[in-house]
Amino acid sequence: MKSHTSKKFGLFLTLLLGCTLTISAQEWSPTKPVHIIVPIVGSTNDLMARLIAPKLQEALGQPVIVETKAGAGGNIGADYVAKSAPDGQTLLVGYNGPIAVNVSLFDKIPYDPIKDLSPITLAVTASQYLAVNPKLPVHNLAELVALAKAEPGKLSYASIAVGSASHLTMEMLKLAAHIDMAHIPYKGTGAAVTDLIAGNVQAGFFVPGNIQQLAKEGRMRLIATSGAKRMASTPDIPTIAESGYPDVIGTAWIGFLAAGGTPRPIIDRYNKEIVKILNMPDIKKQLLGLEFDLVASTPEQFSAWIKTEIVRWGRVIKATGAKAD
Repeated sequence: MKSHTSKKFGLFLTLLLGCTLTISAQEWSPTKPVHIIVPIVGSTNDLMARLIAPKLQEALGQPVIVETKAGAGGNIGADYVAKSAPDGQTLLVGYNGPIAVNVSLFDKIPYDPIKDLSPITLAVTASQYLAVNPKLPVHNLAELVALAKAEPGKLSYASIAVGSASHLTMEMLKLAAHIDMAHIPYKGTGAAVTDLIAGNVQAGFFVPGNIQQLAKEGRMRLIATSGAKRMASTPDIPTIAESGYPDVIGTAWIGFLAAGGTPRPIIDRYNKEIVKILNMPDIKKQLLGLEFDLVASTPEQFSAWIKTEIVRWGRVIKATGAKAD
């Protein structure tokens, strides 16, 4: 009899615990303002954060503040979030560099992107444009390669940050095409684009949202795209792969993360709200208008993506010999 009663009591406790965990997952909300950290200046990461923040504020019932903590190829912002309390009050808008690339690109970084950050969702991916200064006498990739070979080391290219897709996609192209171009890294998109327009650098890879309008205005020329297929808005611009370099595919991406060890109910709440926001018609329209491919993944899918990207970009870095400048 006693054994039967103990079993019933044990079952009751199990059910009660299950209900408590379910309620906890449903009811978690921040108790003070949430800070979204952008680890790079003036980029589509910043745009993403500012698109999401107002909607997230409505959903959570707390202010959501976007802050920029840039530097060291995104490492400063990522490290700030990695070392923050795992309480859901601080989020990171991460991208290739500080989450997947810098592990191999830098001799040492102050955090482990696998252990010290908790994936929430991979929001979007994007192909990049290879853009050149309009005064440069090239109108396609073959002409750029020919000019670079004729004048080794004379041409330079801008990247939005060390370790970004903007940086390493060009390094892949340099390796594949056997050309020499100097890398000029910037702290964000704005300065890199400004110098490309001014002719201080001759080329660069950028996501569509940063340069499409400038290209329409004739302030730079688009000569190729880095994805597996042509972009819908510019079907006349070929991919690098179809231009003779099939292995050169460079995809940029943006995702949301929290500090490592953040409890699952917090991660689940953020995933639910951010995925819902990404799929809202007005937000979705803006993202698609910027040529982003909407992903809105689960935490598990984003975690697997990060691990794959660490290996993928690690191979690129080893093959090209690229290192943090």
